Amino acid sequence: MLFTNCYLLFNLLILIVLLTISCSKSGYYLEIRDSVSGKLYGKWLLDEPGEFSIEFIHSVNQSPVRETFLTEDKLIKIDSARFSSLGAGMTSCLVEGQMLNRDGDFLVLSGFNTSFDELNYIVGTVSDHLLLINEETISLRDLCGRNAHITIRIK
Repeated sequence: MLFTNCYLLFNLLILIVLLTISCSKSGYYLEIRDSVSGKLYGKWLLDEPGEFSIEFIHSVNQSPVRETFLTEDKLIKIDSARFSSLGAGMTSCLVEGQMLNRDGDFLVLSGFNTSFDELNYIVGTVSDHLLLINEETISLRDLCGRNAHITIRIK
């Protein structure tokens, strides 16, 4: 009888620990879908608040750009844009609250004050777009295909 009670108590304790761990996650996912058909390409569990980045080679100046986003309350807010030079297709002036700093050979633009319900990209045909999330790097070209029109949302 004592053994049975200890066994039940131990199982209850394990169940409580597992529920605590699973409830500590936000339950929010970053989803990537086809913009036209709605086909789900992938989804990743996010902490709340969460963070992810999209990296690509800029089509004009042929240098890497990394856009980093924060997620909270199912909204996506740009945190920073990291790039190597100003020029065509890149920002040329700052708005109030924005800062431009140097990080080695790169410029980092931060201080954005805009949130989005979703992001839309066209996956590169010449150069890939990469999703950096949860210490993982995902090729969007491999996941979705070249020239795929995709929508990124938090669900």
